[in-house]
Amino acid sequence: MTPNDDILLRPAMLFAFLKALPLILLAITFLLLSWWLSPYFILFSLVVCGFAWYRLLYIRSFQYLITNEYIRLTRGIFFKRIDQLEMFRVKDYIITQSFILQLFKLMYLTLKSTDPENSVIQFQGIPESTITDTIRDRVLAARKNNNIYELN
Repeated sequence: MTPNDDILLRPAMLFAFLKALPLILLAITFLLLSWWLSPYFILFSLVVCGFAWYRLLYIRSFQYLITNEYIRLTRGIFFKRIDQLEMFRVKDYIITQSFILQLFKLMYLTLKSTDPENSVIQFQGIPESTITDTIRDRVLAARKNNNIYELN
């Protein structure tokens, strides 16, 4: 593997939209109430629309960088948080797909690790792929390079 084998994953726009959909529907409901009852409901609609927009942008701000040596998770809009997990610490891989995610070919990838700070890392709403095979190969290579052997 060359150093340029870095993989950058982000949640799909469709996934972010599905997560913000309840807030969007609530904003539409307030808009309809403003039409039927009182124009003051427009303010509630605008506030809920702002929350929906923030949620959409927040979910889209997630970045998962997978290199040969580590996995870096970046998230946040106003306050960034960057977590880094050494590749040799990854222990287990779990892929989950609800019915909706299966329809849109998206998945959750959960990584379990031996790191006390980041014992469970979840990649949310990423496109369906064989990323677990790539991560498994990189974990084995990182363990071999660092002379780390697992004892159960």
